[in-house]
Amino acid sequence: MRAPIGSFDDARPAPLAADLLPPPVAEAVRAWRGPVPAEHLIWVDSDPAVADTADFVATYGEDLLDASANCVVVAGKRGGASRLAACVVLSRTRVDVNGAVRRLLDVRKASFAPRETATGETGMEYGGITPIGLPSEWPLLVDAAVVDLPHVLLGSGRRRGKLIVPGKALRQLPAAVVVEGLGR
Repeated sequence: MRAPIGSFDDARPAPLAADLLPPPVAEAVRAWRGPVPAEHLIWVDSDPAVADTADFVATYGEDLLDASANCVVVAGKRGGASRLAACVVLSRTRVDVNGAVRRLLDVRKASFAPRETATGETGMEYGGITPIGLPSEWPLLVDAAVVDLPHVLLGSGRRRGKLIVPGKALRQLPAAVVVEGLGR
């Protein structure tokens, strides 16, 4: 199979690569339902040694520069209570944590979750966190620019490998909210 974007030697429908995904991501792929079929979620092999954006694009294709998104875990606090959420923005932008995220989560203070919290709560590797397979009770804030992409490159839950999905598929995820201007 050929990936719809980038130049990868190994690309396959994510349901056929479930053994290469961490348990929460594999479970989400197996349970996938909705207008975008699970077979349209593509797993591609990638070398974690070239994870830096410039090296990654040079290795796997210039077209990935504008088709890559990051998923970050944020923590918000209000009245001593803490809540976690995830945000997905284009790789060339930053999450508006102190503006949009803080308001949308209705918290007094928001910041990036510590590494141990992000990996411990998601069951995914740091640097590979993906919105597919996150805890369903978490708010998932997705920048509208990501949803508008025909295909978007995301983490796979591990440092090795990525997922390429139609941007509109992110609307199907539990607790997904599409937000204009989430990435700046």
